[in-house]
Amino acid sequence: MSRPCPLSGHRPKVGREKARVRVCRGGPRRRSGTPCLTSAAPSVHNRVRHGVLDLRIAIALLALWTLLSLPALAVERFPPPDFSNHQLPVTTVPPPQFAANPYVDVALLALALALASYLAIRRRSRRGLFLLTIASLVWFGFIRHGCICPVGSIQNVTLAIFDRAYAVPWAVAAFFALPILFTLFFGRTFCASVCPLGAVQELVALWPVKVPAWVDHSLGLLSYVYLGLGVLFSATGTAFLICRYDPFVGFFRLAASANMLIFGACFLVVGAFIGRPYCRYLCPYGALLRLVSRFSKWHVKIPPDECIRCRLCEDVCPYGAIREPTVATAVTERRRGRRRLAVLIGLAPLWIALGFWLGTRLEVPLSELHPTIRLADRIRQEQTGRVQGTIDASDAFRNTGRAPADLYRQALALSAMFRTAGGWFGAWVGLVVAAKLIHLSIRRQRNDYQPDRSGCVSCGRCFWYCPVEQAKQGWIQEVPGTGPLFGENSLPAEQAAGRKMDLSP
Repeated sequence: MSRPCPLSGHRPKVGREKARVRVCRGGPRRRSGTPCLTSAAPSVHNRVRHGVLDLRIAIALLALWTLLSLPALAVERFPPPDFSNHQLPVTTVPPPQFAANPYVDVALLALALALASYLAIRRRSRRGLFLLTIASLVWFGFIRHGCICPVGSIQNVTLAIFDRAYAVPWAVAAFFALPILFTLFFGRTFCASVCPLGAVQELVALWPVKVPAWVDHSLGLLSYVYLGLGVLFSATGTAFLICRYDPFVGFFRLAASANMLIFGACFLVVGAFIGRPYCRYLCPYGALLRLVSRFSKWHVKIPPDECIRCRLCEDVCPYGAIREPTVATAVTERRRGRRRLAVLIGLAPLWIALGFWLGTRLEVPLSELHPTIRLADRIRQEQTGRVQGTIDASDAFRNTGRAPADLYRQALALSAMFRTAGGWFGAWVGLVVAAKLIHLSIRRQRNDYQPDRSGCVSCGRCFWYCPVEQAKQGWIQEVPGTGPLFGENSLPAEQAAGRKMDLSP
């Protein structure tokens, strides 16, 4: 019985006529009396295995050589352009800001406030206040470009209150707090000669006319409304509205859009006839100082001693901030006034509630100013085919990979927030209107001409033209109506002041 070949498993056939020859299908044929030549099969198998391995190694080496030689085989399809005759632009970098600038600005602000308070309250120098006005306009306006500005700092402080991720810079907080602190003690001396916005209006007030009282009181409410809008848009992260529409910062920086330059020029032209229109009717920081100045410990006085009621202070004040003496009223008139005051106080909650309800109806116009809501509306219009093409904001949003549904949910949440914020804004406006009506219904006893604590900006014109002050300073020898009026080389006080005098009691 023959054994099978270990390589092919085939059992060899045995011939009868010839000698025993064992043929293996899996190996070479050999005449021999020995069994199948199985010793050759393992050597063939090994050679096949080693051949396959060598082929794999050769392929791997060829691939490695190809990868390493690709940079050397690379050729330029197009030669680089020739810039031999072209001068490349030089990269310009703005000079670094001096590290001590915030400290210098805060120190100069405190020094200017102290000097203005001294000149207005103690020294009573109109000339000194005017020179300080020019210096403040040059430094805080044209040199520092109107930044940092206490007027715009309202927005930074508001954003820091409502957004915990925002930290207000200490210099901005100082610019916001220092004028309020000085106003609490000395009145609006910041407005007198430190604020650059008020300074530029002070210099152009050349032919001021008197604004009717009802117009002045009505327009005065706009600054409180503007203050509420500035706080609302800052708290919601919409925009810094006060800085964006500052009418004079374009002149300070010598760079602004045409619309803002025209806007500022209109204020300057109007300011030549109406004293400080922006400060009186639009400045939100002035609205804050109005409230604080009512409780100031010291304030500008017109006559240093007794008022002679010449009315010069009333004539020369371009801001309508002089209040005349009151007259005695009848008992019935006083009773009627008290009843009117009680009714207005009782109606105050209704004004506030009505304002809140109307404010919630402002959700859509207020929210449309927020960039996220505007972007969501643009994406929706592009998806529905209402507009053709895209804008940079929509392209940038799509590059982020966010789903439009996430943007829509965020816009809906912001709209709900604006509904509540609009209600509080309306309530603020209602409170302002109610407080104004109550303030006008209150009669205060005055025995002489006095500056209005909230409206007076401490410019110094009133005591500068006062005959009692002129006599005290030695500019005239004696107060008119009390003795010899003039010396040999003196002019009448009414001619020196350029106004008609009324000395009647």
